[in-house]
Amino acid sequence: MMTNLFSVFDPLTSIMNLSLNWLSTFLGLCLIPITFWFLPSRYNILWNNIITTLHKEFKTLIGSYGHPGSTFMFISLFSVILFNNFLGLFPYVFTSSSHLSMTLSLALPLWLSFMIYGWINHTQHMFAHLVPQGTPPVLMPFMVCIETISNMIRPGTLAVRLAANMIAGHLLLTLLGNTGPSLSTSILSMLIIAQIALLTLESAVAMIQSYVFAVLTTLYSSEVN
Repeated sequence: MMTNLFSVFDPLTSIMNLSLNWLSTFLGLCLIPITFWFLPSRYNILWNNIITTLHKEFKTLIGSYGHPGSTFMFISLFSVILFNNFLGLFPYVFTSSSHLSMTLSLALPLWLSFMIYGWINHTQHMFAHLVPQGTPPVLMPFMVCIETISNMIRPGTLAVRLAANMIAGHLLLTLLGNTGPSLSTSILSMLIIAQIALLTLESAVAMIQSYVFAVLTTLYSSEVN
């Protein structure tokens, strides 16, 4: 039962034994260049406003010591995750952001690059982060252990948070959808309303989780400056 249930998220679409699942991640590349040949539309104006707002917020989070232009990396990260989250809401489209292989590929290299940069260029600053200000001397060894562990699990929490939130809503939609053929007409109408409400909730979750992932990555980068 569990194997069949979770196999919905990995349909193994292939042509001549060539997996096509992860092609959904690159579908946006087919649409983005077209927008550069049009006059500014409402879509372009809305997206520019979102990017400008994110740029200002990420710049505030990074602080005055951050490198110029580093906010664009986090805006690109937000855009990639948001696009893949929304693609998963369409039928017969593989949800790449619900798999740990995708989310870990985003979180682990970013966290590792922050750590390598911080320990090489700001070693004393990184050591200072291991002991919060005002910690009693007796508790300092324990705080170092706790802070080290919490720092080590950051890429895992980023990846699991995104994958778990995306797969939870999809799983609930799948479970409710499978009960549809066995229901009466009156209950079926209520099920459709519940599915629409869940789909709206999943749209909000897709935006929130991409924003949370980008903001937490920005905060992690601000700690090494």
